[in-house]
Amino acid sequence: MADDGSPVGTTPEPAEEPHRSDGLELARALARASRGVGPARRTPRPGSRPRRVPGKASGAYPDERDPQPLGLTVPRVVADHGWEVDLKVHGVFGRWAELVGDEVAAHSTPETFADGRLVVRTDSTAWATQLRLLAPTVVRRLNEELGHGTVTLIEVLGPHGPTWKKGPRSVRDGRGPRDTYG
Repeated sequence: MADDGSPVGTTPEPAEEPHRSDGLELARALARASRGVGPARRTPRPGSRPRRVPGKASGAYPDERDPQPLGLTVPRVVADHGWEVDLKVHGVFGRWAELVGDEVAAHSTPETFADGRLVVRTDSTAWATQLRLLAPTVVRRLNEELGHGTVTLIEVLGPHGPTWKKGPRSVRDGRGPRDTYG
């Protein structure tokens, strides 16, 4: 027997490594634990086929993971976000002349649509009056295009007049000109 109590002819086991403060051993232990009990994973060789994962393999038939035609994807996105009415209303803005007639469209433009209220700007006060008289007919026509109750009110605004607040002929506390330029 040797001095340390081990049988003669055997090598003594090395003493346990002291704890390292850099955390390398802890990281190795965590990596071993996260790998699980099975064998170490092998990296595939270049040019080899990937392993099949159950439920993830693509078949001969199309599924939701395949590229989709734009014509099918856009309507689904529009429906998911609730943009149907907004797109229809902006389509009306683009077809304004078709809906109200060429003569009225030449003197008026739709500006905004919110909460069933359509704001239309005219280029003169005479056309603003004319469009106010035609408003019930225009509302009915727009609701035929967009769906019942989409447009409830048409607010008709006159032309933008020039500002007289600054310049060589401005008067402090003055009311400005009385003409509407129409």
